[in-house]
Amino acid sequence: MASKKCVPCEGGVPALTDKEIKEYMTQLKEKWEVLDPPLPEALAKQATKIQKLFKFKDFKEAMVFVNKVADLAESEGHHPDISINYNKVNIVIWTHAIGGLHENDFILAAKIDNID
Repeated sequence: MASKKCVPCEGGVPALTDKEIKEYMTQLKEKWEVLDPPLPEALAKQATKIQKLFKFKDFKEAMVFVNKVADLAESEGHHPDISINYNKVNIVIWTHAIGGLHENDFILAAKIDNID
């Protein structure tokens, strides 16, 4: 996955199915998890997302990682939600334009896993 490039997605394509999501999840390093909406999507108006919590030695190390993720996101044209809590960084990825998951989300996740 990490060798692929994110492609522009402006909507008009369906979000991945549960079966497709499970397949893509097997291609990621461990600790990524699927966040499903709490209710059926039509009622919840929330999207299925993937997330991973990264832990670092301290705040400074966490910020170095966040800046690398920011550079990667800019180069891919696909931007995750990032939250920082001292030495922890939570990354949440989904495709806003389709209200769910797209192959781009898994490409970005794989590339984030390769950041050193």
